[in-house]
Formats: sequence, C-alpha cells, structure tokens
Amino acid sequence: MGRCILAVMIDDKRHLPPYRQSLAGTLLAAREAVMGPIRPMLREVGLTDQQWRVLRVLVDQGPVDASTLARAALLYAPTVTRILRDLVARGLVTRFTNPADGRRSIIKISRQGRVTVDRTAMQTRVVLDQYAERFGPSRLAALQAELVALVEAIGEGEELLGEE
Repeated sequence: MGRCILAVMIDDKRHLPPYRQSLAGTLLAAREAVMGPIRPMLREVGLTDQQWRVLRVLVDQGPVDASTLARAALLYAPTVTRILRDLVARGLVTRFTNPADGRRSIIKISRQGRVTVDRTAMQTRVVLDQYAERFGPSRLAALQAELVALVEAIGEGEELLGEE
C-alpha cells in the first residue's frame, strides 16, 4: 500500500518525490560518493574541493582570466576571487596583468601548484580506477556521456554554473 501512495504522490504534479529520489538528490549523492574518498587526499595537501577544481582547470587549460576560470571550474566568480587570494599567497598560482587588457588579470598555475596537482592526481587516479572497475568502464563512460547530454539538453545557464 505504501508504494501506491508514493506513486500517486509522484504522479501528482503538486508533489515532489522524496529528495534522495529526486534528480538533484541523486546527482548530489553520486557526487558525494565520488568525492568522499578523494577529499582526505585533498586535505592532506591543504586543498578544498573548490581549490582542487581551480588547479585542475589551470592544468587543463593553461593561463586564463578569472571569468573563464570560474566558468570552467563551475564556481561563482566571488568564490574564485577568494580561492585565488589563498592560492596566490600559498604560491600555487600566479596572477599577472593581461598585456592585451591592463584591467584584467591572467591566472597561471605555478611550478609548486603543478607539483601538488601531479602528486595528488597519482593518488586520485587509483580511486578513479577503482570506480571504473566496480561500476564497469563502459557503464562509467556511458554515464558520463549521458550526464553531458543532460547538461546540454537543460542548458548550462549563464548566471550560474557552479555551487557555493
């Protein structure tokens, strides 16, 4: 009987499914399952999830302006500004004036930042390989492809691509 009530609630457009069964809840649970084992590795080198994303983007894309960095790292611009202050102070990134536009800065990963990413990536790669082994490499690739398709179908939204 409980199932029938739940099915009626979900079919009724005025009600939402329980949060853990919602799209947002399921995606967040998956993100937490993925990041849970990786966070201690990041903490070991003094990084937050968001700082890790910023450093990864700089490794992937090379020097970029702060707006591009925020979009690529899926973060709000003010969050990136705060993160950059800390990463510059720690010598993990450098910031210099854009020669083409003196009002803008370009951010680049430093040698120390690159070493930190490379060392941490060796550890996280082991965990990521375990995920692929447990879930299946082809299923994982298909899931990632479907999630990309979902983002494209819904639209990324110019005002927000990240989280706080």
